[in-house]
Amino acid sequence: MSSLPQMPRVLALANQKGGVGKTTTAINLGTALAAIGERVLVVDLDPQGNASTGLGIDRNARELSTYDVLTGECSLSEMIQDTDVPRLWLAPSTMDLLGVELEIASASDRAQRLRNALSDLAEQDRYDHSFDFTYVLIDCPPSLNLLTINALTASHSILVPLQCEFFALEGLSQLLNTVEQVKAALNPQLSIHGIVLTMFDSRNNLSNQVVADVRETMGDAVYETIIPRNVRVSEAPSYGKPALLYDLKCSGSQAYLRLASEIIQRERALRGVAA
Repeated sequence: MSSLPQMPRVLALANQKGGVGKTTTAINLGTALAAIGERVLVVDLDPQGNASTGLGIDRNARELSTYDVLTGECSLSEMIQDTDVPRLWLAPSTMDLLGVELEIASASDRAQRLRNALSDLAEQDRYDHSFDFTYVLIDCPPSLNLLTINALTASHSILVPLQCEFFALEGLSQLLNTVEQVKAALNPQLSIHGIVLTMFDSRNNLSNQVVADVRETMGDAVYETIIPRNVRVSEAPSYGKPALLYDLKCSGSQAYLRLASEIIQRERALRGVAA
């Protein structure tokens, strides 16, 4: 079994529930990390391709995609695309991903395809420094299928977006069980990086109760930063822009900048580096 690349740090954004702000977080966290100096690759593993659209990559411009990487038709370095955000790149997705599970189901390395691709990319960067990414963010589909298993197998840590709604914790135990199974069978170093509460409405008593319940249940795993429900953040994807490019001063953009800083602080703590 190949080892995970030492650099970059690979984070999977996963939650089998849809509509929790996973793709929005992938786009805007990636942009925020790039804005504070990191070199970031967003890997779109969702057949819907919303992260690709939200970063301004038209569907007609996706000649190669993560489907081609997982089926062995091309390497990551061959299909990575620039975005309008300095220091932020994208590995786009297409609807072809819907069929990838059947295509690679019989392959002995079916769960390690993405990890192997990232290892190859890291090895290439040792020699030619084509990208020198410091972070890879993997946007997973809203299900616990082979695409998500590939993401978890390839990642150092998992970041879980949770919407501030009544059933926020429903299904979280299933995701955590999957993480433990992947940890036992495929990726012993996989850990929970953190849980980010999204779509928070301070005027709503339910939102405040959800925050309290999740913090009580999950403790320090929950990031201090909370992502508010914000119209400007919701509008931005229709313009093919991250919220930080669409409206830097809005509350959502500022929250993602705080989240990026908090993630870097956690990374420093994990590595034993002084802040």
